[in-house]
Amino acid sequence: MYLSRLILNPRSRAVQRDLASPHNLHRTVMSGFPDALNKHGERVLYRLDLMDRNSQPLLLVQSQLEPEWARLDPSYLERIDESNPGIKQMDWRPVAGQRFVFRLRANPTRRLGQNAESGKGKRVGLYEIGEQIQWLNRKAEGGGFIVESVLPTQQHRADDRKRDLKFLSVQFDGILQVSDAAQFAVSLACGIGSGKAFGFGLLSVASLR
Repeated sequence: MYLSRLILNPRSRAVQRDLASPHNLHRTVMSGFPDALNKHGERVLYRLDLMDRNSQPLLLVQSQLEPEWARLDPSYLERIDESNPGIKQMDWRPVAGQRFVFRLRANPTRRLGQNAESGKGKRVGLYEIGEQIQWLNRKAEGGGFIVESVLPTQQHRADDRKRDLKFLSVQFDGILQVSDAAQFAVSLACGIGSGKAFGFGLLSVASLR
């Protein structure tokens, strides 16, 4: 897989437009890949973060195909040099028992109605912290890892008013332990939860020191 790190230019009108619209940001991210990418089912995951020093927007993109960020308008990035955009090839080979620091921006939801068990009920956000942690533990159980500690933060709703899109956005930061290496590799590659096309589900991990 490839992990891209793009420092965005907050003065750019295109960046301002994308920050206000999950749909537009998705379209910009996918512009770095061939038009036929979605037809082949490749999963592109991304997350919008803020750099700690100056709260500058930072876009992380994970993909199976190497992106071509030269397709972006040069003014979209804060600067263009050897580190921006940065692209690193990842070779994930997790081992059961490994512990990682993790970050996940997710859309924790549950389904309502008689069709909930069939996966056809209406999705509603989980706003209680206890429910959010339970949701993450359920995802971990099927995702090959155990959540040792976690802090849900930055709870807000991401809206795209023009397209009537509304998403509960929760950031999970904590420590996890790999319980099933093969399944955990799938979680890293495919993401966790719903709303992946709109900036949710990317599980970022770093070795625990």
